[in-house]
Amino acid sequence: MKAAADGATMFAVTVQLALRIAIVWAAGMILAVLVGAILPEKAGLTLTSSRNTLFVSYSRMGFWTCVLAAFVVTGLVIFRAILADIGWSSFR
Repeated sequence: MKAAADGATMFAVTVQLALRIAIVWAAGMILAVLVGAILPEKAGLTLTSSRNTLFVSYSRMGFWTCVLAAFVVTGLVIFRAILADIGWSSFR
């Protein structure tokens, strides 16, 4: 009976983890689209070297920062779940 309860608990934790990751990705994508829409394309940084010049717009930087943040949070949530699964319970 205890094994069935543990299985149900593990399933609930897995579903909760999947929902957290989905919420982080949805929020990151919405924020990235908003940043891209709000910031003008012609505002940004110009990086120069002896051979080339590269213009990086603030909207692109904002978009990729939000995507990177979603990756980082996803990784941290998964890492925390792995640590909790192997028995490190100081997170709770």
